[in-house]
Amino acid sequence: MSRVGKVERTTKESSVYVEIDLDGTGKVEISTGVPFYDHMLTAFGVHGCFDLIVRATGDVEIDAHHSVEDIAIVLGQALREALGDKKGIRRFGDCWIPMDETLAHAAVDVSGRPYTVHRGEPEQFNSFVIGGNYPFVLNRHVFESLAFHAQIALHVRVEYGRDPHHIAEAEYKAIARALRAAVEPDPRVGGIPSTKGVL
Repeated sequence: MSRVGKVERTTKESSVYVEIDLDGTGKVEISTGVPFYDHMLTAFGVHGCFDLIVRATGDVEIDAHHSVEDIAIVLGQALREALGDKKGIRRFGDCWIPMDETLAHAAVDVSGRPYTVHRGEPEQFNSFVIGGNYPFVLNRHVFESLAFHAQIALHVRVEYGRDPHHIAEAEYKAIARALRAAVEPDPRVGGIPSTKGVL
């Protein structure tokens, strides 16, 4: 059974196409107009072992915010579509990612109930722009948009770190690895992994 999600969304601020294959091998094709976001989504696809296509254009000359947010929305929608009825998945996943001086953790529940908890990013980086194109403060907005539209519970925390690039990258990789574990088929589960019978 194919577990592929394809979603396109166009507004006055951006045009976004996302395709994700949950059973891929980490092949990625990313073009967002925001170079650091390209880097993060590439890491997300590779470390999640998802085949991922993201093509987007937007008003990045104004700010990266619109494109970054809209891509996170569409990625969440595509992930939700790819999951289908969620039969036979592990449902839960978590991962610790060390990146040099930084340590980040993510935990995921493919619950059908969107929720986000995001803690630990050093507040002094809230006005920092990574690579001159990606405002650090957008991390939380990406994670909230992704979780809401994928209908997953997502908890992300930074234990420590001093480099904004390392902090963001560790978070994205931790989310990717946690999702990879959560959406993997569990050979011991034939139906919906819930006492309710639905996710």
